[in-house]
Amino acid sequence: MCSQTQQQDGGQELQQQQEQILEFGSVGPCSARHLIHCLNIIGQVEGHYILPPQNKTTKYEHIIPALVAIEQDRSVEGLVMILNTVGGDVEAGLAIAELVASMKTPTVSLVVGGGHSIGVPLAVCADRSFIVPSATMTIHPVRMNGTVLGVPQTLSYFEKMQERIVRFVCDNSHITAQRFRELMLANGQLVMDVGSVIDGEAAVKEGLIDRLGGLSDAIECLYDMIENCSEKEVIKRDVHGDRPL
Repeated sequence: MCSQTQQQDGGQELQQQQEQILEFGSVGPCSARHLIHCLNIIGQVEGHYILPPQNKTTKYEHIIPALVAIEQDRSVEGLVMILNTVGGDVEAGLAIAELVASMKTPTVSLVVGGGHSIGVPLAVCADRSFIVPSATMTIHPVRMNGTVLGVPQTLSYFEKMQERIVRFVCDNSHITAQRFRELMLANGQLVMDVGSVIDGEAAVKEGLIDRLGGLSDAIECLYDMIENCSEKEVIKRDVHGDRPL
């Protein structure tokens, strides 16, 4: 009878995880060395406007509450973000990146396939960033769809938005602002556009991403970060005799 109950509980837990993956693109494994949460940023980052149903999207209204829950949940020890995105809404992408960058929970990002456009800030926002050798990243200026007024204020708005992205990327990686702008404004690589496409090895060489590596490398790095944080908390308790914040 006990075995049957355990099987039912296990089946319900598996079903809940499958529903979580389908709906939110995230999962938190329960049987592991440390409890980490996996969050996917895939397809196009959907912002204030709903994209066509045939588009594979990551909805920021799903990701933001998930990040808040992860930061509050004491049982979640770390977050790994898997990125394969073509980019999308600039403000939605920056909002997600800013939240991840401000988290106390240890975070690691892994770029597979592509981390293009606004996917660049999302890739560098974690404490440690990884990229597989075959992945690519596209760096280009801000673009906008729809009606654009040909007035100086429009150009000023674009410039300010671009500076927000440059500042965030440079603050959260080892690339300089000058070099990032050079890659952004390069010509000859993109058809009918300016910008650069760099692979995994070049992204690490430029200082945009921390290390080349795959899933096992990213998870092992996250485990090390969690254990180092745990050691610091133990030392703090021993010295101050209080509970770590």
